[in-house]
Amino acid sequence: MFTQSEENYIKAIYHLAAISEKGISTNAIAKKLDTKASSVTDMIKKLSDKEVVIYKKYQGVTLTDFGKKTAANIVRKHRLWEVFLVEKLNFSWDEVHDVAEQLEHIKSQKLIDELDALLDFPTHDPHGDPIPDKEGNLQTIEKSLLSVLTKDEIGILVGVNDSSSEFLRFLDKQGIALGQQITIIEKEPFDDSLSIKINDKKLSISNKIANNLYIKKQ
Repeated sequence: MFTQSEENYIKAIYHLAAISEKGISTNAIAKKLDTKASSVTDMIKKLSDKEVVIYKKYQGVTLTDFGKKTAANIVRKHRLWEVFLVEKLNFSWDEVHDVAEQLEHIKSQKLIDELDALLDFPTHDPHGDPIPDKEGNLQTIEKSLLSVLTKDEIGILVGVNDSSSEFLRFLDKQGIALGQQITIIEKEPFDDSLSIKINDKKLSISNKIANNLYIKKQ
């Protein structure tokens, strides 16, 4: 059993490891969790004693196999709760993250298994992120950032890189949602901004926005 704080650290390391091939530095963990490096050092010692992580000086922190499975289970619960909140309780996709952050710490495995079945075993959360199965495996899809597409290329919006409430509300305001087909009408050489078409509606979006949208090329 782990405390809520320990689970938050485990999940943070898991997410950081997904974008880095090297060990995770204590400074990176501190930044991710908005805490002091000294607090991270203390927690890493605790997690090391529980055989969740391995820490090597100058090489950083890595999750053990047990740590990876533990982290995947936390992420699984978080993303299943997000699906539940959207599909069953009519939350919008920009509202669910903070609530799921609280619900992910529920310990009952039976509850999570029943939740999974109730939702008909979803593979992705409302933001397009894959949901780990009970063994910690992810069903991933080949995806690219919208920003890499060129004129006349087409893709289906399958996820977001930035899942902050502010960004998701912006997408709602623009009528941009997962599952939509996006066609590149023009790409501006000066700043890589894009003119796009979604459901016969034309929009202009910045390179920053395009760098936060994942698409599956058609």
